[in-house]
Amino acid sequence: PLRKGARADSYDAGAGFPSLFLELRMLRGLYAGVMRLSGARHAQWALAGIALAESAFFPIPPDVLLIPMVLAKPERAWRYAAICAGCSVVGGVGGYAIGYGLAPVAHWLLDFFGLAGAETALRADFHKWGVGVILIQGLLPVPYKLLTIASGLAHFTLWKFVAASTVTRSARFFGVAGLVKRFGPTIVPVIEQRIWLVAAIVAAVLVAVIVGLKLLH
Repeated sequence: PLRKGARADSYDAGAGFPSLFLELRMLRGLYAGVMRLSGARHAQWALAGIALAESAFFPIPPDVLLIPMVLAKPERAWRYAAICAGCSVVGGVGGYAIGYGLAPVAHWLLDFFGLAGAETALRADFHKWGVGVILIQGLLPVPYKLLTIASGLAHFTLWKFVAASTVTRSARFFGVAGLVKRFGPTIVPVIEQRIWLVAAIVAAVLVAVIVGLKLLH
């Protein structure tokens, strides 16, 4: 366990959390390099940069830095969460711009990450559920870049995209930071093992609310 004030990179908080990415052997070295940044002098800048880039093209999620940084300095949990959320939304606008104005590049990125054709299903969901798709997908531990690029490809309304992304990414990162701040290292295995379950429950509630609102209208 990491004691308060200990080096952030002495605890492998992401050992199980980003399993989706670690299944790809080629990303192990990159993941290890990101983990080392959590104990660097300018870790906050690294956190901001990774949150920004991950929304459009970078394969490692900012949680890999966020968790050990909050463990090391829990009094800065909300600052770190705000950095993640804010930069993730700004980066998301970048991903949206790629999809909106650079379709060939957007398709190449999706193909590179093994997501070719995934935007087709999202287009149909956009037409059916609107902003609810962003609220739900933004919470789930799936590549956020798929959502940002696909939103641009589908020419989804920009202000709605930004508003929904702000809500869902804030909920994601403030939720993780709050749990780690409150419970410390003991909560990390729970986050790692139950992230899909928790996200699925929240997503199910959102679906129920959205369906209910549509039925009322």
